[in-house]
Amino acid sequence: MSPLRAALMALALWLVPSLAQAAPPPVWVVDHATSQLGFGGVVSGAGFTGVFRRWDAVIRFSPTDLAHSSVAVTIDMTSAFTNNGDRDALLPDEDWFWTSHFPRATFVANSFTAIGPNRYAAAGVLTIKGAAKPLTLPFTLVITGATAKMNAQVTVNRLNLGVGQGEWQATDTVAAAVTVSANLTATRAK
Repeated sequence: MSPLRAALMALALWLVPSLAQAAPPPVWVVDHATSQLGFGGVVSGAGFTGVFRRWDAVIRFSPTDLAHSSVAVTIDMTSAFTNNGDRDALLPDEDWFWTSHFPRATFVANSFTAIGPNRYAAAGVLTIKGAAKPLTLPFTLVITGATAKMNAQVTVNRLNLGVGQGEWQATDTVAAAVTVSANLTATRAK
C-alpha cells in the first residue's frame, strides 16, 4: 500500500467516529408563564380540573434525532390546586398523593416515535407515590424558529398509581380515569 493511500485510510478512520458523534438534540427551556401542567377527573358525576403550580422539565428533543431525544419531568405534588378548598385539603393525604412521603412525581421518557405530521409519542415511565408505571404520551409539537409549542393529553387510571385509596377507592364517587394534560411553550437554549 502506498504511503499516500495509507495516510488517506488513516484519515478516513479518524473522521468516521467523529462524524458518527453528531451533536445531541437541543435543550429546550420551558416558559412557565405560558405553560401549564394540568389534570382533570369526575367526582359525583361532575367534572373538575386542576393544575400543578410547580414543576420542571429537562427536555432534549429533535424531530430529526428521536433516537437521542429525552424528557424528564419532575412535579411538586404539594402544588396541586383545583380551586376547591375541600378537595385541595384532601390531596396531600395518604389516600391521595401522600405528599409527606412522596412529595414528587416524575415522568421520564427516552423513546420517541413519529406518529404523523407534528405528532409524536413519548414512551416512558410515570412514577407517583412510588408506583412506576409505563406510559405512552401522545403529543403535538410545532417548532417555529427557536420556539416550540407542545400539547399533550393522556388518560391514566388513578388506582394503578395508588391515588385515591381507602374510602375513595370505589369508583362510584370518584372516577378511576384521570386526564393529564400539558400545554408547553419552550425556547431552544443557546
